[in-house]
Amino acid sequence: MTDNCYVGAYWLGRSEDAESCATRASNLFNELGRLEPGWRVWHESGRTFREASARTFSTDRANFLKLFARKKNRLGDAFRYWLWAGTHPEETTLVDGYCGSADDVPTSICLVSPPRRGDVAGRVLTAPVLREVIRAVVRCWAPAWGVVASEQYRDQVSSSGDVGTFVGWMTYFSRQWGEVPPLPATVRVEPVEDLGTLVILTEERFTVTNPEHVRLATEVHQILDAAGLLRAL
Repeated sequence: MTDNCYVGAYWLGRSEDAESCATRASNLFNELGRLEPGWRVWHESGRTFREASARTFSTDRANFLKLFARKKNRLGDAFRYWLWAGTHPEETTLVDGYCGSADDVPTSICLVSPPRRGDVAGRVLTAPVLREVIRAVVRCWAPAWGVVASEQYRDQVSSSGDVGTFVGWMTYFSRQWGEVPPLPATVRVEPVEDLGTLVILTEERFTVTNPEHVRLATEVHQILDAAGLLRAL
């Protein structure tokens, strides 16, 4: 069994105008394109895969400003985007987000969902690449909390899946969230610029079918929980 992985970053109540959000979004897609060739051409949604494939989206700042000006991409004072990349309907990468709102509900988010199979999946579903993906997301969006998560492990340990309450393959804590305590020697702990700290459980691809991965995640969960770092956003 291969776990389904995603990269998520979350924050609350940060009012930003369209220009700021467009700059952040464009910067992220530029960084993603440097990490994976398949992430250099993006598309908007369509009624069919063929129709959507023809809706190529240039991820420069000016184009995001046009996107955010559309009524369907506005929700109160917030802006939304949803883009995808890929050449086969079952091998697509999705990136979607909600940003700019001064309100805490709904949560502001940037979500990167890599493909589960295919050539791109084989290249990006690794610790070195996903480490750079979450670091890029953090640098561009400055979230409060972030994760590279296994859907299967999340659902196994958290009945609600609430943001901030579980440990991922990789977990990011902003400086404001709290200081990461000492963790087992095999766990990698590293700063992300001066923004916060990234905890990486294993350099192998995390999976719930590996008892050692689950044991380590449980141990780290207990330490972080005792330190007050596992709490709902």
